[in-house]
Amino acid sequence: MHLTRLLVGALAVGNGIGGTGTANQTLTAKLQPLAKLSVPATLSLSAGGSQFAPFTGTLVVSYRARTISTNSTGTIAAQVTSDFATAASGNPSAAAGALTYTCSSAGLGTPCSGTITASTTVSTTVVALPASACTGGGGSCSSSDPATVNVNFILADSPGYSTGAYSAQVKFSISGV
Repeated sequence: MHLTRLLVGALAVGNGIGGTGTANQTLTAKLQPLAKLSVPATLSLSAGGSQFAPFTGTLVVSYRARTISTNSTGTIAAQVTSDFATAASGNPSAAAGALTYTCSSAGLGTPCSGTITASTTVSTTVVALPASACTGGGGSCSSSDPATVNVNFILADSPGYSTGAYSAQVKFSISGV
């Protein structure tokens, strides 16, 4: 008898006497952009310790990046978009090679090697980002979030330059991610 009761109970549930229910769940995820770049608004270059020594300053570039495949690498690059001087002679000029930079301590990727002459016509590489890489998160990603790279600017100080205050604009871009 006991077996019969179990069968009857099982059949009753199967015939719609039991209840059914549904539940909905919303899943959310916020994917970060493939790349993000930030720099301080200004960098003041400081005079060297001796007469006509170069002016120098270190800019910390912060970035987040993720290259999307094994065939995709990326770069962070710099280009002078507004030179120190116009066509006037006697002024420092990035177009004439007066501004250079070195790179160090990249949190993700390979910083530039050697001394790079800043350009007003093309972007020059600051960091080369590897394929299938990302910032933050650990695992296959760098633990740095954001990653940073130091860009050490050097402005020549020639005795032929006119005295005065000068400024230039440098545009940083991230691509290929």
